[in-house]
Amino acid sequence: MSQALATVQSEPPVVNRERALRILSKSLYRDLRQNGYEPKQIVAVASELIAQVTSDIPDDSTLA
Repeated sequence: MSQALATVQSEPPVVNRERALRILSKSLYRDLRQNGYEPKQIVAVASELIAQVTSDIPDDSTLA
């Protein structure tokens, strides 16, 4: 157990964040499926999330 903790603590923060995002994604997917959402509905959720992130990214043409 202490070896596992030492390994996790020694990972760079970026790796920990990427791992956390993978875990969060799998958990969200599993929860949605268990609550009766169909794959098409989950794709719609993912698309909406991408749209939200995209709208939050500054337009490069306004920076020039």
